[in-house]
Amino acid sequence: MLSRYFTVRQEVGQHEIIIQKSRFIAHIKRVESEQEAQEFIQTLKKKYWDASHNCSAYMIGENDQVQKANDDGEPSGTAGVPILEVLKKKKLKDTVVVITRYFGGIKLGAGGLIRAYGKATSEGLDIVGIVERRLVQVIHVTIDYTWLGKIEKEIRDSDYIIKEIHYLDTVEVEVYVNEDQVSAFHGWITELTNGQAALKKGKTDYLEVSL
Repeated sequence: MLSRYFTVRQEVGQHEIIIQKSRFIAHIKRVESEQEAQEFIQTLKKKYWDASHNCSAYMIGENDQVQKANDDGEPSGTAGVPILEVLKKKKLKDTVVVITRYFGGIKLGAGGLIRAYGKATSEGLDIVGIVERRLVQVIHVTIDYTWLGKIEKEIRDSDYIIKEIHYLDTVEVEVYVNEDQVSAFHGWITELTNGQAALKKGKTDYLEVSL
């Protein structure tokens, strides 16, 4: 598993721009497989069956091992590739983009098309939002209630993130800690509590941070 990577928010996003009377509608989704990407593309092709083109590109996998671009009838290299290049430039993984175009009657030329599809993709990504997914370890910190005020304040003032606090016979604070900071976190909490805290590793998960 990657320690961190960039992708788009989970919500399916859409953004439209108009260039020389042509409508360019960007549809963006996070996907986990090529099949999911293709299903998204086909769904949009059916929905926008009357559009001039439904061009697409996607990058999937930890090492970007799946990369595809489709011009859907536009001149070769003027649509799918510009979309894919934006994904590469922003280093996005597990992302599919479909740009639906309704021709407005004015030809843009190869250069104009490349710029238009690139712009539609970039603006669409900005609207949808990009997140960094960080691999984190959930650490369970069990302390006496007398330590709660100090520990909660120290954690909230740090780069660590509190997931949840359980108020039982003792207090259990669940904290998101980056994989490479677990040892340092243990030492820090132990020092803050004079060794009075019990620490236990929980599950490993990805934490999403908006950029």
